[in-house]
Formats: sequence, structure tokens, C-alpha cells
Amino acid sequence: MLSFLTILGIAVALAMDAFAVSISYGCGLHRFSTKVMFLVAGSFALFQGGMAIIGWTVGGLFAGYIEAVDHYVAFALLALIGGKMMWEAFSAGDRCETVDPDSMNIGRLLVLSVATSIDALAVGISLALLDVKIFLAALIIAGVTLVFSMLGVKAGHILQKIFGRKIEVLGGVILILIGIHILISHLRM
Repeated sequence: MLSFLTILGIAVALAMDAFAVSISYGCGLHRFSTKVMFLVAGSFALFQGGMAIIGWTVGGLFAGYIEAVDHYVAFALLALIGGKMMWEAFSAGDRCETVDPDSMNIGRLLVLSVATSIDALAVGISLALLDVKIFLAALIIAGVTLVFSMLGVKAGHILQKIFGRKIEVLGGVILILIGIHILISHLRM
């Protein structure tokens, strides 16, 4: 069973993708919009929590078959996700796309919500292998994503100029470190 702090760490790491995309929404606003902030943050939070539940459900179906190697699978998934986040942070551009609060592209927001929550799907599979209570974990993941996304939109004008997508590196490092912690903890048993 994972501790609350570990689940919180996972939630923070997962929220980094949404945070980075929220920054781009924020830096694309000519004037700040609470409507955009709540639409972006709510969508990202809903998808992050939902994808974690879907991943956990799928992972639970196969848990009995891979119990002996679950810690290796959890480590591999977290390391791959963390590495992917770090790679994307260095390979993507830092340019903002203009966002019009009055005619926001909801289709684009939904696509970005799915794209930023794919990692939560894989983490959900890992959580099933570790026998984590998913609804509390998903609530924590969604809540942290909501807060980070709101902050990202609000601070986008400033942070985009300083960090851009490089903030995702921190999220990747956190996921990799959590994967290493899980692996070491199970190997010590």
C-alpha cells in the first residue's frame, strides 16, 4: 500500500503535463479570463482522475497474473512515463498559441485533456498492481491537477517566458524517483 505522500507525489508529477499546457493557455490570453481558467483546469482534472480509474480497472483484471513482477511493471511504467515527459519537454516548442476566451476551441481542449491524461492511465495500471484504493487516489490526482492547472493559466504570462515546457522535466524526474522507490521497497521484502 502506498502512503498518502507517495500518492500526492504521483499526483504532482502527473499534474506537470496539465500545468505546462495550462501555462500555454495562460500565456496565449491577451486578458486574463476566469472562464478559460476553470474550463482548462476542470477538463484536465476530470480526465486525469478518470483515466487513473480506467487504468486501475484494466490493471485489476490482470493483477493476479503478474503479481510476482508487479513492482518491475510499476517501475517500468513510471520510468517510461517520466522519461517521455522529460523528452517531450526538450523536444517541443515553447511558442504560445493565442486563446480567445469568447470563442475557445473546446474540441482542442478535449484533445489536450486526453493527451495530458494518458500518463494517468498508465499510472492507474500501476496503482492496481500495488493494490491502491483508486477512488481516493483519483480524487487526489484530480484535485492536484485542478489546482496546478488553475495556477498554470493564472501564471502563464510570466512562467512561459522563464520556463516554457521545461517544467515537465520536474514531473518526469518525480515519476522516475517514485518508480525507483517502489522497486527498492519491493526488492527489500
